[in-house]
Amino acid sequence: MTVQPNKKRTTTLWAVSDLHAAVKANQPRLEEIQPNDPSDWLIVAGDVAERTELIVQVMQQFVDRFHTVMWVPGNHELFCRGTDRYTGREKYEHLVDELRTIGVITPEDPYPVFAGVTIAPLFTLYDYSFRGPMMSVEEALASARAREIVLTDEVAIAPFVDIRAWCWDRLAYTTRRLSRVEGETILVNHWPLIQEPTDKMLWREIALWCGTRHTRGWAKRYNARAVIYGHLHMPGVETYDGVDHIEVSLGYPDEWRRRGSVPQWPYPVMEVEQ
Repeated sequence: MTVQPNKKRTTTLWAVSDLHAAVKANQPRLEEIQPNDPSDWLIVAGDVAERTELIVQVMQQFVDRFHTVMWVPGNHELFCRGTDRYTGREKYEHLVDELRTIGVITPEDPYPVFAGVTIAPLFTLYDYSFRGPMMSVEEALASARAREIVLTDEVAIAPFVDIRAWCWDRLAYTTRRLSRVEGETILVNHWPLIQEPTDKMLWREIALWCGTRHTRGWAKRYNARAVIYGHLHMPGVETYDGVDHIEVSLGYPDEWRRRGSVPQWPYPVMEVEQ
């Protein structure tokens, strides 16, 4: 890259999610994830792939391109089979170890600071609380099964871990860490932190696997200038309580082909002059 004399250089914080790199048609799209300047940072908000080897391979490409790379897991990173060496919490821990080895910042690492703003990679999971009023978890899941609207999570995650208990552990761990942060933040999570974005989904039952009500006030409580998330495959920016909630998903080929070139992707979250 040649820098023109007197031309101002900028550093950009980019964000992507839901790359689903195991899908052949998505693989060329990964080449679009390039920095404008070697100083640029990249957020990867989950659902890179299912197999640890492929996840690490893709993230290594980003490490080679960007100054700093951050990652949070999505549900696809947690998918397991009974024959896998690592399942449940152990798979996540193993993946964190592998990504740390290549220099990726994970939700278990100190939060980095970009231009004075703390970037907080989060891992909160879901607890089936994005459900209809007056319904128990069991009733909501039974209703979803009756309509044959059930995410793969129920066969690829749930048999290997108590997902609600893990979610609540993550909430306690994360609130302790966020409570020590001073100043502005950018909160990064795979699942949306609020339920409103799920109201636009065609099948509302899917919201059961999309987050937890316990993160509802985090954006205001932790002084977020933006929330970055994925999972829903409905990229765009919506403002709630004065905070931009930005979904940065690529999604599956039929989805991004239908959308065309809008919205902008990768998404420029912040840009600062050097």
